[in-house]
Amino acid sequence: MSRVIATRKRARQRRKYHIRKVVNGTAVRPRMVIYRSVGHMYAQLVDDASGQTLFGVSSLSPDLKAQLSGKNPTQIAELVGQLCAQKAREKSIETVVFDRNGFPYHGRVKAVAEGARKGGLKF
Repeated sequence: MSRVIATRKRARQRRKYHIRKVVNGTAVRPRMVIYRSVGHMYAQLVDDASGQTLFGVSSLSPDLKAQLSGKNPTQIAELVGQLCAQKAREKSIETVVFDRNGFPYHGRVKAVAEGARKGGLKF
């Protein structure tokens, strides 16, 4: 691993820990965690009080397979946010705490948040 990549990973971990000191999820208002890999987007709702993951969705979810063709990564990320909001409403969750997981809030991470807002979640 090159020195630049190691430094970048260390910086993201530092930001992640700093955010997690402030952001906590409860059963009423769970934490929406985002993970951005090179090829895919992941989102999950976590109840930190009980230590349980309520559910997770990603760009690999079977629910999204039909909608992904011809979309760019930002549009796919927005669809992931909308699917997350839809599943949250099914579990009667209306508000969440957004955890960007140390990633900068722009591009695909921002698209997931905007998709979740379009789907009816409140941050």
